[in-house]
Amino acid sequence: MPLVDPVTMSAQQQPTLKAAVPAIPLVNSPLALPVSIAHSVLLAGLFYWRFDALVADPVTTLQTGLPVVAAIQAVYLMLSLPPAGSSLSSKKPRPGEKKKSDGREAKSFPTAVISLLLALILTPALHILLVLFGAPFLTHVPHTFLCCAHIAVLAIYPVFYVRGSDPVPLQAVVGVSAPFDQTFGGFLGTVVGAWLGAVPIPLDWDREWQKWPVTIVVGAYLGYIVGSQLLGTIFYGKRWAVTPEMKEE
Repeated sequence: MPLVDPVTMSAQQQPTLKAAVPAIPLVNSPLALPVSIAHSVLLAGLFYWRFDALVADPVTTLQTGLPVVAAIQAVYLMLSLPPAGSSLSSKKPRPGEKKKSDGREAKSFPTAVISLLLALILTPALHILLVLFGAPFLTHVPHTFLCCAHIAVLAIYPVFYVRGSDPVPLQAVVGVSAPFDQTFGGFLGTVVGAWLGAVPIPLDWDREWQKWPVTIVVGAYLGYIVGSQLLGTIFYGKRWAVTPEMKEE
């Protein structure tokens, strides 16, 4: 096995690492786009319908709504987006040419299940992160935990589904250097929306909906819907941040 200079190897791998983090297109299916739009409309409608219940009893509403939201996300992912490890090609076969199978159908369900479990496993870490950013520490524990579970299903679940556990694309997503697509747009929208949702809480308005964590959840859902559909379509393929490696190229 030939020796490789670590410096040379690092320089040669930079374009490869960048190329390994492409934008994720919708699958080549007549259902992909309608399902993508319908899933956002369904989430918005479900949230609007349950908003009064969320204000009255946040814990019960978040707890009963979590499996429904997870199911909506799972159907959307399996019908609209390619699972991690499948081909990203969106080209249609030529007339008379047989469509090649990339194994997407076989991978979709197990990948959806595993990705959901991975996202939910990160819920305690999100809980700690929210506490560090000012969430109640000794009180409202179930409120914060369920809020984090919803954020995980909205923002992290789709990223795991299309990116897998590869640290390179995951680092690009967390570092806000990944190209915009529906999963990264949804991730960024959820994070920014939840952060902005904290703004009304300390204001002296004395409104029932200002209690923890109603506005955080509202911001997360609005941010996810806007981010996945707006950033993921209008700005598809563009990047928020420019890394030093991109400037050199």
